[in-house]
Amino acid sequence: MLPEWVYDDADRRHMAAALMEAKRAGNAGDVPVGAVVVVDGVIIARAGNRRQRDHDPAGHAEILALREAAERTGDWRLESATLYVTLEPCAMCVVACRQARLDLVIWGAADPVAGACSSVLDLADDPRLGPPLAQRGGLAAEDSQVLLQAFFAKSRQSS
Repeated sequence: MLPEWVYDDADRRHMAAALMEAKRAGNAGDVPVGAVVVVDGVIIARAGNRRQRDHDPAGHAEILALREAAERTGDWRLESATLYVTLEPCAMCVVACRQARLDLVIWGAADPVAGACSSVLDLADDPRLGPPLAQRGGLAAEDSQVLLQAFFAKSRQSS
């Protein structure tokens, strides 16, 4: 994970948009993870987790945002795009990002349970999967972590 000073104002704005998607997902009863896809400084797709709402095991914010971006651009190759996501992507999402040929993934909080950008696995750099996925973590990590902790604390109380 990199320190906050590595990121610029545009990165912070885009991660703030991803955090808004995460809050919406949490308010709807899903784990609060949000993602936005950016091309040339413009958000072209946004999503929050929808596994619960859509009864979809693949309803991760990253997957949904990538699908929307591909639909909007008319191409599954998102070579000039950057994905901002509030939580370190899991294995499924890292591989999807690699398949989409993303230029860069910037993530917030590390995921010590399922993170696949170095916390548990490092699928972003695994040479067996083709060209590496450029990625950086730690942007707005504390904000992302607070959302997740509050969500799971509330879930435990209601159980």
